[in-house]
Amino acid sequence: MNRKPIQSHRNLEVYQLALDVAMQIFELSKKFPVEERYSLTDQIRRSSRSVQLGEYMLDVEAL
Repeated sequence: MNRKPIQSHRNLEVYQLALDVAMQIFELSKKFPVEERYSLTDQIRRSSRSVQLGEYMLDVEAL
């Protein structure tokens, strides 16, 4: 196998896949019923962004 060294967590395939899934979830949640907009939709969107929050925490720890 010919693999490149990892320069950042952003280079990890699992990170990139999780980011793609988070964006898909956000787009799908736009189609939820209005009555769910502030409960279920909010919870789903927040949980899908946990990958980005983890990235932010890694960046802060690097400072």
